[in-house]
Amino acid sequence: MITAVADPIRYPLLMASVPAVSVDSAALLEEHFGFPTFKPGQQAVVEHLLAGRSAAAVFPTGGGKSLCYQLPAMALPGVTLVVSPLIALMKDQIDALATRGIAALRLDSTLDAGGYRDAMDRIRHGEVRLLYVAPERFANERFRQVIGQLQVSLFAIDEAHCISEWGHNFRPDYLKLAGFARDAKAERVLALTATATDKVLDDIRTVFDIAPECAIRTGFYRPNLTLLLTPLERRDRDSRLLARLRERPPGPTIVYVTLQKTAERVAHDLAAAGFDAYAYHAGMEPEKRTRVQDQFIQSDRGVVVATIAFGMGIDKADIRYVYHYNLPKSLENYSQEIGRAGRNDEPAICEVLACPDDLGALENFAYGDTPTLDAVHAMVRDVFSQGEAFDLSHHTLSSTHDLRMLVARTLLTYLELIGHLEGGTPFYATYRFKPLIPSKDILAKFQGARREFLTALFKQPGKAKVWFNVDVDDAARNLNTSRERIIAALDYLGEKQMLEVEAAGVRHRYRVLEQPADLAALAKKLHDRTLEREASEVRRLRQVLELIELDGCQVAALGEYFGEKREPCGHCSWCLSGRKPAKLPARLDVAIDKGIWGQLDALRRAHPDILSDPRAVARLLCGIATPWLTKAKLTRDPLFAKLEDVPFSTVLREVACRSTETRVL
Repeated sequence: MITAVADPIRYPLLMASVPAVSVDSAALLEEHFGFPTFKPGQQAVVEHLLAGRSAAAVFPTGGGKSLCYQLPAMALPGVTLVVSPLIALMKDQIDALATRGIAALRLDSTLDAGGYRDAMDRIRHGEVRLLYVAPERFANERFRQVIGQLQVSLFAIDEAHCISEWGHNFRPDYLKLAGFARDAKAERVLALTATATDKVLDDIRTVFDIAPECAIRTGFYRPNLTLLLTPLERRDRDSRLLARLRERPPGPTIVYVTLQKTAERVAHDLAAAGFDAYAYHAGMEPEKRTRVQDQFIQSDRGVVVATIAFGMGIDKADIRYVYHYNLPKSLENYSQEIGRAGRNDEPAICEVLACPDDLGALENFAYGDTPTLDAVHAMVRDVFSQGEAFDLSHHTLSSTHDLRMLVARTLLTYLELIGHLEGGTPFYATYRFKPLIPSKDILAKFQGARREFLTALFKQPGKAKVWFNVDVDDAARNLNTSRERIIAALDYLGEKQMLEVEAAGVRHRYRVLEQPADLAALAKKLHDRTLEREASEVRRLRQVLELIELDGCQVAALGEYFGEKREPCGHCSWCLSGRKPAKLPARLDVAIDKGIWGQLDALRRAHPDILSDPRAVARLLCGIATPWLTKAKLTRDPLFAKLEDVPFSTVLREVACRSTETRVL
């Protein structure tokens, strides 16, 4: 069995000791934020940072993590760089900072060319105290060049649990953040999370080189939250939700669901019943999501029916109710989502409408990320046939070998962790530009060597209608100059609005450190690791069911999971029921229609390369899309999602048995 990473990538972050900043943090708190006192843990974190030390903050959702970097940003001399995967968090916090007169910007996918250009201009001129970016932004060469020229006094990483394989939301991009902080010469680092077990916190400290005494954990317990876990049958869920909304006093409400289509249906039904209800999910246009978010923030009785991303970073203190229409994915997800209620310390109710039939869709998220062994083997052969140093597109690797994008990136990260590869700086394969003024007018603004360089550069591209396409590496060789100089020139001309510049085709550099002796054995090792992650995610689901049926205080059990010992709370389902455990109804037993096997055999004969592995077939039948299924348009086949209500493990077992029988015959 492959266990989780024992020794994560570690980077020495600080090049030299960082001088302390002498300031009255309490006075700064009142001056800039209007608060008379700190919340628990905040002052300790702030003081560590002002003293020049890196720190970690493990606070519950609503515990005030953001202030731990916003306040030091007011005292530190350079820019505070905040890394967050959540556009909603960026937007909401920047709007709040603007009302306090604090200069903050975000760089994300919602900015148009003009907005991005204005933001970069303000950053270069030192007009920004806090800059919010997504982890993927570090794949942008131009951004990294600009950051390299700034004094990064503080590098803050939100959702820092994503660096740990022991965590519930491992993201390989996060493991690279410590290296980016080093490259940016960040003077201090702050790692923030609401959901770190002791093991996850150990990984965070190791990766970001944080001393044990600088890791501050506050209590999980929130006395104003009533936690109700209500077992019910699927057929009763809609009526129960409607009854709850009618019988309780109105107030801002979040209803969490698993699937986008469920969000749309439930929101429609609640609106038809007279509630101010809206759907929110990643499939909506960004403008519509923003509109729903803004409406909810302003409302005193709005209901948002949302997939799990909604609420992260939303600064709304008066949320009165959080309902889980579907089961949460894990105890970590549950604790984050209920933490969005009652941030003003007023009473709030959090209720899970617990139906075990939800397990199918949730398990499919875990099973869908596990590749076939053949896919992993093909990817490994591909990677180690590239030479000692190479670059590749994650998108191409994903589509070529039928791996989800996140899976392809994770497998490459595993190869780095076990010492076979070393990752380098990502770069854009192609640049293109469109002159906004005639090229002769651009050249007229420069003299001497600069004009000669730009004249030669403008002769490099191939023109396709309006846009000029530049292969930067070819241009650098032809002009006997560096790639960085060409990018800097294009960026400068774009900033001055002489050109409109676009970059595309991110490629990732790698160097082989150790050629594997046995590719098949390495592929098996990597595949076993994905199977272990799959089992871990399924176990997390089981922990949610165990909490619902627990014969004990559910709040105390959650606290213990996150390292906090507590006595019975008096306001969870177990305590309120006279200390009686609940019992979940049996999971719906869906029989497999035997008639599908003939159809399936015909489909497998028509697509032998795609449907040769039982796991690939099970994904088709359970409605789990992959690059190959999508490309072959099999996601439109009548058999796609035919067995979506049957447990994936059951479907996989049946398909494997039939495949074995067919081979024997």
